[in-house]
Amino acid sequence: MTPPPERPAPASGRARNRARPAPLRFDGWIAGVGTSSGTRLVVGHWVRTPFGPFSDVMLERADGHRLLMAPTPRTARFIAGTYAFDEVRVVPVSVHTGDRSWTVEAESLLRLCFTVGRRGATGLLLRAVPGALAASPAWTAVTDPLARLLMGVRTRGSAGGGRREWYGARDLHALTSATASFEGRNLGALRPVAPPVRFGFGSTPPRPSLVRVTTTVRETPG
Repeated sequence: MTPPPERPAPASGRARNRARPAPLRFDGWIAGVGTSSGTRLVVGHWVRTPFGPFSDVMLERADGHRLLMAPTPRTARFIAGTYAFDEVRVVPVSVHTGDRSWTVEAESLLRLCFTVGRRGATGLLLRAVPGALAASPAWTAVTDPLARLLMGVRTRGSAGGGRREWYGARDLHALTSATASFEGRNLGALRPVAPPVRFGFGSTPPRPSLVRVTTTVRETPG
């Protein structure tokens, strides 16, 4: 009688850890701004990341051209490997925050100023969730349907480079005003983020907003 083939021994915990890289966490703020020129902007202001604090700007023109402005080659490579762009520029990006006003500059290319409104009902609801729970990828299984219904956004999905991504929203403020210029051209008055931006699997809320978020990115084992 031929003996049955031996089954491979189950992988040890250490081997499983090698197969599944540790997730990368980015804690900070995302601002979504639409303008009357049709240009939409998404600002990431990250206070804690695997790369240290940094800020970046994603811009989509009315004709669909998608541009990333990131401060270092390392951050630009990571973001461009996670999202989709037609152009990437490595330029200094600075964000200055006041009580209610933010100013974003990307060298001489971009200047964006916006005013942050008070926290609404959705923001109060998000603030009531304990921070550790709100930042957990598992929590997005609960929040994703609600986010689609209430804000028209997705909080989990497939990203570029075989990555998976989860957004844990922790606060929300509407923006009440904004001025922006790109390459010396005024982009016009504040408008909804419409049509949705096409950098990744989801857009920002259609209503111009500032969202406190913990983003988790996990590499898929090759």
